[in-house]
Amino acid sequence: MNLNKAYFALIIMLLPFFSQAQERGIPVYSDYLTDNLYLLHPSMAGTANANKIRLTARQQWFDVDEAPSLQTLSINGSLTDNIGVGAILFNDQNGRFSEQGAYLTFAYQLKFAGGDDLNMLSFGLNAGVGQEKVDMTDLVGGTNPGDPSIPGGVQSDAYFNVDFGLSYFYYEFFAHFTVKNIIPQSRDIFFADDDTDELTNQRQYVGSLGYVIAPFGSKWSYIPSVMVHMKDRTQETNFDINFKVFREFDFGALWGGLSYRRSLDGAEFTEDGTSVENQKLQYITPFLGINYNQFMFAYTYSYQANSIVLSNSGFHQITLGYNFGGTGERFECNCPAVNF
Repeated sequence: MNLNKAYFALIIMLLPFFSQAQERGIPVYSDYLTDNLYLLHPSMAGTANANKIRLTARQQWFDVDEAPSLQTLSINGSLTDNIGVGAILFNDQNGRFSEQGAYLTFAYQLKFAGGDDLNMLSFGLNAGVGQEKVDMTDLVGGTNPGDPSIPGGVQSDAYFNVDFGLSYFYYEFFAHFTVKNIIPQSRDIFFADDDTDELTNQRQYVGSLGYVIAPFGSKWSYIPSVMVHMKDRTQETNFDINFKVFREFDFGALWGGLSYRRSLDGAEFTEDGTSVENQKLQYITPFLGINYNQFMFAYTYSYQANSIVLSNSGFHQITLGYNFGGTGERFECNCPAVNF
């Protein structure tokens, strides 16, 4: 197998990873497992009994130049007993492609039970703006003669879009569903011809559910959950199977767990020019966190469990958090997502 064929096969196998960082809006990673559900589901704004600030920094492949990286800053809390609000800033970098944006969130909670009982349905709406950029200054085109379809320079495009989500809590049971990028958009930055106005649907669907298993009188909680993520335009689907362990202490809590992500769609490739093989995206993500008084710290590591990879250095993410204000009234349930 010559070098060109090997390089081409490698790029094909890694397309799912690069396409994640080139999604419009915030890529769907494993942030939600580290007490950051609001980053994925706008309906989580204001559902907890404390206001939350979360800062994340994610870096893929430390040994690869210009590898994908993502930074987010979010805040959400309750405005009244039934109204939640929030805001998100993000910066997504992936080689020549970058995107910066901001979302504002409004959420409304319907509480079906009185007192401290948890039976709540929350509706959430994100409205956001973003700017995408592709840096082609050193490619053929622009000041360099060559392929006229490559315009050269830095191409940029701004957009507006909305997300809508639902969250339901019934004591230890929880479920979430979010539609991201509801409004179809054109992406002119990928074309040299400014007349390319075809609308493309970057809509995504994210659903998750789980249950908190808490033995009576124990400070331990066990949280199995699943998440399904579907992309409308590319028809890609992947799912997460998660297991989280939570232990309460006087100072706060220690928690950690393991997540397994698998794509239902494989990439076909050949190494010898005759036989065709298929490989599906999959990676394993252990995570560990601590709540100390009002502060939270978490570390996440993702390992790509495929035979053909660009790097074995994995994906690293740090999450810092601070909880403040809010009602301070705990629900009568073992539900770490809404109880502080």
